[in-house]
Amino acid sequence: MERVCFILKIKEELLDDYLAEHQVWPEMLEAITDAGIKNYSLFVNRKASSIIGYFEAENPQESLEKLGKTEVSKKWQAKFAKYFVSGSGDMKAGGLEWMEQYFYLA
Repeated sequence: MERVCFILKIKEELLDDYLAEHQVWPEMLEAITDAGIKNYSLFVNRKASSIIGYFEAENPQESLEKLGKTEVSKKWQAKFAKYFVSGSGDMKAGGLEWMEQYFYLA
């Protein structure tokens, strides 16, 4: 199981709107689970207008590709695209800024 951490950059003036709107649909939760994504968490850094994400998957890239092909994910991405700084959040455009792990204590 691989652990993944990433950053999404939100337009500063839209951060509060993004957080208020981010009520995850049950169908989206199911699609995330079906894609093999586990222990998924999101954290907000208000000073940097960024979302820090963390999840675990056997093959993260494969899981994201599987999720990205679902209709519910396409609808979700379209709904939230307006909140992201250009390119951020768009997996096809490399918008997930992957963090490099340098320490781990189990």
